[in-house]
Amino acid sequence: MTAALAIKITSGAERDLAGIWQRRVAQRGPDGDDGADALLDDLVASIESLSDNPQKGPVPPELEALGITEFRQLSRSPFRIIYGYQPEPAPGQVTVFVIADARRDFRTLLEERLLGSG
Repeated sequence: MTAALAIKITSGAERDLAGIWQRRVAQRGPDGDDGADALLDDLVASIESLSDNPQKGPVPPELEALGITEFRQLSRSPFRIIYGYQPEPAPGQVTVFVIADARRDFRTLLEERLLGSG
């Protein structure tokens, strides 16, 4: 039996989740199938699924075009979850860096958050 992977959510990603929840509350309220609580639960479940398969997402195309392949993404329409996986020390750790609406300017967002260019 293998140990579960640790999942770390950066402070930036935590702010992303809080902002997503707040916007959804303003739009649709907290309750119901499309309310803020259900959306937050879905995003958190997606993140938690990485403990079983940390390499399941593709490399974000904006980073792959730059030759940067150490980050991956999960898509939970319309959101993208950008994360990295470090296999050592075993069993490894997943770090979530960005959770944002895919309709944003992701190239700029990733440069600012992951590459420190902003």
